[in-house]
Amino acid sequence: MPKKRTEQSAVPRAHGVIEGAGAVVEQQITDTLEKNYMPYAMSVIMSRAIPEIDGFKPSHRKLLYTMYKMGLLGSARTKSANIVGQTMKLNPHGDAAIYDTMVRLSRGYEALLHPYVDSKGNFGKFYSRDMAWAASRYTEARLDDICQELFRDIDKDTVDFVDNYDNTLKEPTLLPATFPSVLVNANTGIAVGMASSICPFNLSEVCQTAAALMRDPDHDIASTLQAPDFPGGGQLIYDRAVIEDIYRTGRGSVRIRSRYSYDKSANCIDITQIPPTTTVEAIVEKVVDLVKQGKLKDISDIRDETGLDGLKITVDLKRGVEPDKLMQRLFKMTPLEDSFSCNFNVLVGGIPRVMGVRELLDEWTAFRIECVRRRTFYDLAKKKEKLHLLKGLQAILLDIDKAVAIVRRTEEESEVVPNLMIGFGIDETQAEYVAEIKLRHLNREYILKRTEEVGQLENEIAELQSILDSKSKVKSIIISELNAVAKKYGQPRKTMMIYQNEIEEYSAEEEVADYPVNLFFTREGYFKKITPISLRMSGEQKLKEDDEVIQHLEDTNSADLLFFTDRCQVYKAKANDFSDTKASVLGDYIPAKLGMDEGENVVSMVVTHDYDGYMLFFFENGKAAKVDLSAYATKTNRRKLVNAYCDKSPAVRIAHVKEDCDFMLTSLQGRILLVHTGAIPSKSTRNTQGVAVMTLRKGSRLLNAEPYTEGLLSNPNRYRKNIPAAGSMPAAEETAGEQLKL
Repeated sequence: MPKKRTEQSAVPRAHGVIEGAGAVVEQQITDTLEKNYMPYAMSVIMSRAIPEIDGFKPSHRKLLYTMYKMGLLGSARTKSANIVGQTMKLNPHGDAAIYDTMVRLSRGYEALLHPYVDSKGNFGKFYSRDMAWAASRYTEARLDDICQELFRDIDKDTVDFVDNYDNTLKEPTLLPATFPSVLVNANTGIAVGMASSICPFNLSEVCQTAAALMRDPDHDIASTLQAPDFPGGGQLIYDRAVIEDIYRTGRGSVRIRSRYSYDKSANCIDITQIPPTTTVEAIVEKVVDLVKQGKLKDISDIRDETGLDGLKITVDLKRGVEPDKLMQRLFKMTPLEDSFSCNFNVLVGGIPRVMGVRELLDEWTAFRIECVRRRTFYDLAKKKEKLHLLKGLQAILLDIDKAVAIVRRTEEESEVVPNLMIGFGIDETQAEYVAEIKLRHLNREYILKRTEEVGQLENEIAELQSILDSKSKVKSIIISELNAVAKKYGQPRKTMMIYQNEIEEYSAEEEVADYPVNLFFTREGYFKKITPISLRMSGEQKLKEDDEVIQHLEDTNSADLLFFTDRCQVYKAKANDFSDTKASVLGDYIPAKLGMDEGENVVSMVVTHDYDGYMLFFFENGKAAKVDLSAYATKTNRRKLVNAYCDKSPAVRIAHVKEDCDFMLTSLQGRILLVHTGAIPSKSTRNTQGVAVMTLRKGSRLLNAEPYTEGLLSNPNRYRKNIPAAGSMPAAEETAGEQLKL
């Protein structure tokens, strides 16, 4: 077990040196973690980052409860600085952290479906990174009306209260919310070793679902809780299987895309709703970056026109551009479409738990049942206490004069209550109540009116007791409260749902203009793409001094290009990545264009559409490798592949063949061997060492390998042998003719 060594420094005292100074103390590293790190981790999990079943983190709860105690529910607003200052009595953090929390809960910030703080002034915007909120001394706030549902009956012992950090005040451990606020407003937090990310749902749908689950535990949640509903609107790409998986496990992600409209008169697209995971600035910067890279050529300008009317991004189009197809590209390439990751991690009883919607609503129901039972018990105790007092009052109804006489004849004040107890047979509490009645109330009318409440109180007590004795009645109360909240505060969905099979996904191939092109590649690494018309009109190819064209292929603009280098790497590109050019220019320098390593050079270019055929690698050691070209196809459009071929020996020739053919191999001594590639087994592993095809003497090496064409050798059968073979020296007729030059 690794140990932590600490060395104590010798600190001199007034009359000596500290005993044991300089001694090395060995401590288990696990002990250090447990003593120092674990308390911090637990504090972050329990008291900071993870919401509880009432839907709030401690910072939210402390702020809202402070505002409630300040009388800001249903009253005039006060300066935010006052609220922040008062909250510091419960939340021992800086004013900036408290104000940031308040901003997020505010109506002006627009981060919540149902904001808890009714704000006035500049509170910034959730969808903007640069739109900062004003300082707390300039803004005002109060609690929003929906907070009545958070604090209802909080003074009736519905939740536990604990001391604040300095034991001078009491604060609630939870808020007795009458609706599942944990699912209504988004809540995210990162703790130590865990995180929480709860997406918001429509209030009416959540209340309806919670009520339905109380009636029927097997209720189909997806039938009432359609999908998440985000405050910024947008379009949710609905996939029933994904939604049900999130409802079941509490984990998953949903795709949100922006909403837009096309203004035909101005030829522009107006984006008015964006995903909750991005900002206006991030979208604009991404689009500008893509335009600069040449990947978006249909946009002439993009502006952030967000103002008092709300969010608005305007994209000016070039003439003839189809707006819907452009938006499909933008959805694919920018944050205009993004995913919201769900992780329903909630503290229940002090324990973090990842729960599905059903389990989460069950836990909330259990919490709410406890709140209603405690409220009912509180009301019952108060009514019983009042009934007890009224029965004492009822006892003196028949003889008020006797009560007055007892009080008058009593010499000492301390004896009044005992004498009344003896005189009417009532207990001390009742006697104390009777003794405190004002002189003006010692009339029969007042006492009769008060004692008339006895019957009503007895009925109410019986009803409250029946509620405590019946779980179904408690659930009925909760359901009626849920229906009332949904009716009073419910609002239509802001996020529109579109089905997966109804949307058109952007395909890069669709956007590529496909037309015939001539592809040229030179020995020095220059590449040109020239259309046939331009090639016919051009003169001689312009090249660098001592450079030459080593490959000239006719293909189309949609072809894939693979550039094999001398570092056993391959770089991938598309023909449409390169601009059409003319023969009179040098072309694109591939190592610079594709960002190759310093000193890396291209040795071969391969052009393909379907990755059909084979790659052949002939090495100086006489081996040859045959690799399926499909091994170089990638689904993620990677631009660079390492270990493209074997690096055990330098490659003499790299070639792409559609089907098996003959290759003519020449050694350093001049021996020639004809090899049919069908005799070389194909591999799917890119960096395979291959098989021996030409046996070489010591000091010799394979010098060249080229595709064999008919007539290249006068007697080709002389050079065909079973591999591996050393090959044959060329005959006199081979060296005498012109063929050898070829």
